[in-house]
Amino acid sequence: MLFLTPHSSSQTFHRTVCLLSCPSSASAMDSLPDAIVHHILCSLSNARDVAACSCVSRYWNEAVPYIPSLYFPRNSLDGAAAADATIGRMVASAVCLQDLIVYCPFSSASLASWLDLRCGTLRSLELRMDGIASKPASGGDDEAPANELECIGVARGLESLKLWGVSLTTSPNWNCFDKLRFLEIIGATLRDGALSDALHACPNLTDLALLSCNGVATLSIELERLENCRLDFLGPGNCSLHLSSPKLQILEIQGFSWIRVNQDHHIRRLCIAKSSGRVYKVELGKLPDLEFMSLRGIQWRWSAISSILYCASEVRHLIMKIEFCGDFDTLQPFPEIDLVDFFNNHPRLCKFEIHGALFAAFCQKNSLKNLDSKFVIPYLEEVIITVRSPLNAEQKLNTLESVLMYSVKLHRMTIRLSQMKNCNEAADDFFKDICKLKYMNYNVVQIE
Repeated sequence: MLFLTPHSSSQTFHRTVCLLSCPSSASAMDSLPDAIVHHILCSLSNARDVAACSCVSRYWNEAVPYIPSLYFPRNSLDGAAAADATIGRMVASAVCLQDLIVYCPFSSASLASWLDLRCGTLRSLELRMDGIASKPASGGDDEAPANELECIGVARGLESLKLWGVSLTTSPNWNCFDKLRFLEIIGATLRDGALSDALHACPNLTDLALLSCNGVATLSIELERLENCRLDFLGPGNCSLHLSSPKLQILEIQGFSWIRVNQDHHIRRLCIAKSSGRVYKVELGKLPDLEFMSLRGIQWRWSAISSILYCASEVRHLIMKIEFCGDFDTLQPFPEIDLVDFFNNHPRLCKFEIHGALFAAFCQKNSLKNLDSKFVIPYLEEVIITVRSPLNAEQKLNTLESVLMYSVKLHRMTIRLSQMKNCNEAADDFFKDICKLKYMNYNVVQIE
């Protein structure tokens, strides 16, 4: 017997459908148990595959309306008019539709009719709205984006909502999505009040992702059940974030200059980045559950770095890739960081990755003079260091040697020599010293 699986290629699937459409095969397929037919149909979602299934036999055609998922790829239909008609027919026939994904262009009026039909069964909705065709609103251009989103409010049983290329500049007229747990908005133009109202209509979110968005100056999020939060905002602007979520475990944010998170959280993974502009202040409180932390950016105020390092004393995996510090437009080097104090304050650190200027700031010349004989770096197993300049070569070599000497569990040190700015004899001598260090510790040190 020829059996289809969810992993069958599209070509294989269509060849199989053609074979099964023969009269002899069709009669054989009619005799398949209901459970097998249901399993095959439930593994399909692509609209073309679903349409092909209706040609297998009359019995299969009658079973197609019970398919739970429909997926319309971006180039699957020609034009919004053709998409509206085809999607409308298939949505109307799918009486048990739970998941709807539409990437091809469509009109806002058709979207409203689809959701009206299946609002009672729909659980997951994913829409690419950058190509949506809508009629101008009577009140002006600013009202059109809200009209496009308001029709989603009828699907109150949604558990997952994902929107691409939406314009959320005015508040959508949503009542409340009590069952919505996952919300993801990608490539959106937002406004503070509209976004706040939209989030207020989703009080029970556990996962929130706002990616490649712009237009927000101040963002305040208060969600009691939120566990995973990813925020990626574009532009050099000074955005501020206030987050209050007692169940928060994963926080990944990019693009904010002022960050405040209420202390009643359980953050295990923390990523803060600012690809342009500066990070001025970070308030998180103690981070006793922290396992992973990544700090990235061009310029951070030193007080923001030092405060977050103080709070993250229990971190196990730390990545620090910050180029400069300073409060204003002038880029400044980092102050000296005492090696012994750093590792004493982060005793559980297992993996450490540090980049460029921050590594150059590590200085142990004072602390090692009166070093306690009991000093040890107890759990460090892997360290990755990027060196971009041969300046202060002796200090850098001393730091590398100290990490090797006092890390009792270290099994790998990777030294990345990247974009050496001073390409002269000093760089050559420094590279020779690094190679000598590798030779003396060949089983641990690697050079990239």
